[in-house]
Amino acid sequence: MNGLRAMVGSHASSIENAIAKLFTAVFFLTFPVLGPAQAAVEIQEVTSEGGITAWLVEDYTVPIVTMKFLFEGGSTQDPEGKEGLANLMTGLFDEGAGDMDAATFQLALDDAGAEMGFRAGRDAVSGTMRTLAETRHEAFGLLQLALTQPRFDAAPFDRIRAQILAGIEASSRDPDTLAQIAFAQAVYGDHPYARRSEGTPESLAAIAPDDLHEIHGRLFARDNIVVGVVGAIDAETLKAELDRVFGGLPEKAELRDIDRVEPALDQLVRIDYPLPQTTLQMAYRGIARDDPEFFPALLMNHVLGGGTFTSRLFDEVREMRGLAYSVGSGLSNSRNADLLVIGTATSPGRAAEALQVIRDVVRNMMENGPTEEELEGAKRYLIGAYAIGNLTSSGAIAETLVGLQFEDLGIDYIQRRPDLINAVTREQAAAAARRLLAVEPAVLVLGPGADEE
Repeated sequence: MNGLRAMVGSHASSIENAIAKLFTAVFFLTFPVLGPAQAAVEIQEVTSEGGITAWLVEDYTVPIVTMKFLFEGGSTQDPEGKEGLANLMTGLFDEGAGDMDAATFQLALDDAGAEMGFRAGRDAVSGTMRTLAETRHEAFGLLQLALTQPRFDAAPFDRIRAQILAGIEASSRDPDTLAQIAFAQAVYGDHPYARRSEGTPESLAAIAPDDLHEIHGRLFARDNIVVGVVGAIDAETLKAELDRVFGGLPEKAELRDIDRVEPALDQLVRIDYPLPQTTLQMAYRGIARDDPEFFPALLMNHVLGGGTFTSRLFDEVREMRGLAYSVGSGLSNSRNADLLVIGTATSPGRAAEALQVIRDVVRNMMENGPTEEELEGAKRYLIGAYAIGNLTSSGAIAETLVGLQFEDLGIDYIQRRPDLINAVTREQAAAAARRLLAVEPAVLVLGPGADEE
């Protein structure tokens, strides 16, 4: 089994944003800015004869080519009653294509020294191809077959569906998963964001191979693709490969319209479960990625909880009181909803205290905003920290290229971002705090304790 198939095996739950990440204490920043040392990365916009566009970073340090791509429209495109369809489809692209059955296709991938993987998120289906430069032609030929002529044969279909069902059964006994599902349903109501991306036993039972062909035909189209490429390949060669790999897809996607949803806040979701720790989540109003006040909100959040080891929440909850090992906050941006989420885990006997301390820290930020010193520290960090999360490998760079295009941030965004960050004033950051935090949050309590009046 090739290396990147593990991307498919996880079958992420419906909370594929900061809520899920904060459950595991992984706190993130959205596209940290590139520092001066990395500003020399040259991004080329390459457009093929057939009109397919990709962003390319040439790098001949090692003889490897990495291609990442996505098609807009992920699990939100699953028909009602057939939730899990897009996720199931992503597990079958290397299980046979064209005239190759599963075993033949996977052997061909190994012979080409290539790794291929797919994943269904809420808003897009993404894929990766990583190959040796010298076997690029064979590898991209296999990718072309997988994208344009997937077989969805009955035997692999049944096997992959059984694997997903086994994962759903295992997660049904996991309190964290149950809490994530309940919180998503409470916050998003009947919106597709409340559904589980991997589906349910009932919805998976309703899916047939023909359904996979139907959703594949609707999502995989030339007007619906974003591509990022990094490695030992030049622009002219890439143009030909883009047409070869993607040129056989339909011209236009047929996506169902998904409404924007206003998350339901000001509620308590309690999951009583006899656990040694109590998990706390608080979801506040978020801010859209294209909002003019996004950067003030990003800096404010970094001071509040995004800085992890330097934030106010870390100082008050962990350092001063020892209430938790980790605590943090993150901005979550999706196509149709935005949140600011705070998360931590503490002992049941101190859960109520931890929740009150978090509320007090949030209230102080809302009323007063960050200090000038805090704001300057956040600026230095965000301007200097880009390489750690985004330029450590060809895969990370390619993913960044795709993300920048998907968010429509512009090819010069990396160069512009330091100025955008440095231009934020304390007054703007304080206004962002009032805008996002002056609401009662949705609160999740998993475990004993944390009773609120």
